[in-house]
Amino acid sequence: MDYIKNIREKKPLIHFVTNYVTVNDVANATLAIGASPIMTDEVLDAPDMQNICNALVINPGTLNENTVKAMILSGKRANELGHVVVLDPCGAGATPYRNKVIKELMDNIHFDCIKGNISEIKALANVSQSTKGVDADVCDTVTRENMFEVFKMAKELSKRTKAIIAITGPIDVIASENSAYITDNGCKEMRAITGTGCMTAALIAASLVANEDRLKACVAGVIAVGIAGERALKYAKGTGSLHIGLIDELSNLDDIRLEGGAKIERFEI
Repeated sequence: MDYIKNIREKKPLIHFVTNYVTVNDVANATLAIGASPIMTDEVLDAPDMQNICNALVINPGTLNENTVKAMILSGKRANELGHVVVLDPCGAGATPYRNKVIKELMDNIHFDCIKGNISEIKALANVSQSTKGVDADVCDTVTRENMFEVFKMAKELSKRTKAIIAITGPIDVIASENSAYITDNGCKEMRAITGTGCMTAALIAASLVANEDRLKACVAGVIAVGIAGERALKYAKGTGSLHIGLIDELSNLDDIRLEGGAKIERFEI
């Protein structure tokens, strides 16, 4: 298993059209794992950026009309070039305009992976949900009791979009049309840090560029953040030091730590 080694050797250049709340966290996490970030959302600049990049991550967390245009044009250009494209549908289900924008993105762009919390993924799958801002509602939590229902929803969404579906939370579900993994890495304290989900999308993109198996690459990206959080918690004094420690642990992560710390199960669905 050489997922992290492959990222560090490939050094993918990733273009982010993302939200301004977590842009610095995303950039630092991307650098820590061995990739390089570029952030631009100007409609006259962003599409051409794909000419020098390996991947694109779209996150409509902080929307404006210019950014939406940049997302669509960048996504189309990335598809033309055969680049990895990841969607983080931040806040899906929260407002009609946001839902309209995300639908427009999905109608115009092919995504290799769609990563969101359970409430966001339910909104995309047109399943009853209760989005709480950009966070998952507690009533939507993935559990061992309902995980096969979640598998079914993720499988159907994957079949419709031809994307890997990554659902992050206390229990993570990463699914294709035929197989699903559940992972149990991370810690509850990470919920108090803004940007861990955005960092996860970045690491998924880096892993997809560097590794051939799409499903396993997405799993590696998800568990990398969880393992880094677990390790950082051991010496954190609060959410601030946990935040910094998470970046430190990503920079120190290797495949031995990834494989040794992974808490994953695979299911055929």
